[in-house]
Amino acid sequence: MVIKSTGNLYTVLTSENKTVPCKITGRYRLEGLKSTSPIVVGDRVQFELAQGDQIGRISEVQERKNYIIRKSSNLSKTYQVIAANIDQLMLIITVEYPKTFPEFIDRYLVSAEAYDIPAILYFNKIDLYNSAQKAYMNELIKIYTDIGYPCFQISALEKTGLKQIKETIKNKISLIAGNSGVGKSTLINAIDPTLDLTVREISDYHKKGKHTTTFVEMFQVATGGYLIDSPGIKGFGLIDMENEPLFHYFPEFFRLSEKCKYYNCLHVNEPECAIQHALEEGRISTSRYASYLSLLHEQKEAEKYRK
Repeated sequence: MVIKSTGNLYTVLTSENKTVPCKITGRYRLEGLKSTSPIVVGDRVQFELAQGDQIGRISEVQERKNYIIRKSSNLSKTYQVIAANIDQLMLIITVEYPKTFPEFIDRYLVSAEAYDIPAILYFNKIDLYNSAQKAYMNELIKIYTDIGYPCFQISALEKTGLKQIKETIKNKISLIAGNSGVGKSTLINAIDPTLDLTVREISDYHKKGKHTTTFVEMFQVATGGYLIDSPGIKGFGLIDMENEPLFHYFPEFFRLSEKCKYYNCLHVNEPECAIQHALEEGRISTSRYASYLSLLHEQKEAEKYRK
């Protein structure tokens, strides 16, 4: 299993629990893949290590059961597979210091839905929030809990909520994701202090995070399970999802869509649309609907770009 990816060098964990540095054989590099890397953390691979060699050669990559993927930018033709063969996504959210915007949350959740990865939302830094910030956090928690996503309030710094996290990650491969500065590395250190990941303070001037993790790496934690630490990202451009309508990846939209008058309803301005009706009645959040419209627009622009 690939546990670290840095440029063209990969660290592979063998079935004997040993780590071996590996490179890709030439044929994988010449496949013309649009991905920024054909092999990612979480991939299961076969490699060859000749006697006397220090670096193995990856000769085969097994088919992935799932992955989290993002475009390098909205109109880019290249994409980045963040990690593969994930049991669950742990999305770390902060309502301040720095602020995680609802659209960022929704984009990650849409990607997880598209590849059948269960998602859990962790609202971090609860020790820092004032009453107004806590009220806003509770609003977000209600939105996502009503949809069906488990939500938890934690403080990685004060180790609040750690017991639940340790139980959740046991015997699973979990991807920890979120904006820069939300406390991913601090949380991993709290879960397993022996890992001793580098942590930086967020920028006081911009209240935004500084990148501490520059590559994706998987850690085996003492309590059981694996955690994948991923670089904090500002944007999350989705790859084209032309096979199914976008609303399929918004669970609360999908549940209501069968009540729409037209089977091909886009839920924008069609008559007798169940989703717009639910929006008017407050049964669907305005932030979720705004995210849907933004992604729908992006999808249409990408189609024009391809032509």
